[in-house]
Amino acid sequence: MVSTRLWVAGSVSRSRDKRLADALLQQVRRAAKCLRPLLVLTDGWSAYPGSIRRAFREKIKATPGPGRACLRVWPDLHIGTVIKRTEKQRVVEIARTMTHGLLEQAEQLLRRSRGGEVLNPAFLERLNGPFRQRLATLTRKCRHAASRVQSLHTGRYLIGCTSHFCVVHQELSKEKHWGKADTPAMASGLTDPIWRFGELLSYKVVPAPWVKPKRRGRRPKQTEPLVGSTHQQRGSSCVRPFLRLRKGVVCSTTGSCSCTAIL
Repeated sequence: MVSTRLWVAGSVSRSRDKRLADALLQQVRRAAKCLRPLLVLTDGWSAYPGSIRRAFREKIKATPGPGRACLRVWPDLHIGTVIKRTEKQRVVEIARTMTHGLLEQAEQLLRRSRGGEVLNPAFLERLNGPFRQRLATLTRKCRHAASRVQSLHTGRYLIGCTSHFCVVHQELSKEKHWGKADTPAMASGLTDPIWRFGELLSYKVVPAPWVKPKRRGRRPKQTEPLVGSTHQQRGSSCVRPFLRLRKGVVCSTTGSCSCTAIL
């Protein structure tokens, strides 16, 4: 989020494909549900525009009566794409296009968020710096490869939390923004003081309340109580026989022969 420099969400996968983009944008959708209108800036990866449209759409019933509702993209969604062309490790050309929405409204949203005058992904690139600096797996041209996806996922969230709650952001602390030592979590209204690393690591999160899972499948059949049964329990609508004695079988307790008895 550009106005507060808050890292909204992230996703890790073994391969960079459409599933990774869909998982990432679904997390962004849950975090940005109350933000409308919305401007999303991406790089030149072709999977981003389609994943953004699939994430930010809702079911709308066009005609009354029975029938299926159609999925429509948010009318106030704007998607900007910034592609950089480099030659000899230097940027020589920057192409800015609108994949979805209007450029005039996108520039207005950009000025309201204090993100500059033109479309640029500089804020995301600024966030990638601490991740590559503090997590050796994400450093480019590094021999420390991640052996498990879960380790990379946990380390990334640990660095993100410490950057939001414990590290003062230099740009947010300037006079044109907040004018005091501020962190992204403080700028977003999540907390008031600057946390220490020990407080963050020892903080205990309250678990979600337990909800009894719904029982699936068919309900058990209700059998009628047996007439003349001596072992019928009071208040029970279902009585099952404990033992069936066939004709000519000797009872193990009395030693007598029972012809047609049901216990």
